[in-house]
Amino acid sequence: MNNQRSKQAILSFAALACLLIGWLQPFSPPVNYFIYNQLFYVLIGASFFFQAPTLSNPKMIYPMYAAAALCVIGAFIPENMGMVNYIKTIGLLGGVIISLVARPRVQR
Repeated sequence: MNNQRSKQAILSFAALACLLIGWLQPFSPPVNYFIYNQLFYVLIGASFFFQAPTLSNPKMIYPMYAAAALCVIGAFIPENMGMVNYIKTIGLLGGVIISLVARPRVQR
């Protein structure tokens, strides 16, 4: 379980780095686009995937997997398709809400 949390933490920090790179745009436009619009969602989806088994509410595990899938699938759908931003946003917001509502209880 501790190994899963470590993986999730690394993925989350890498996703935050992708956001920072997307805002600062230090690279060429195609590289910035890839990092900000694709790699970020793949990393967030993977983070949600690793977080799902650690949720305290078993009813939230499969919705978290669905949020992870929406993030990863949305990252690979071409931008010219109209619904791609909605798919990625639903996956991201769903995963964040689930992680806040159904996070594991802290053992003291």
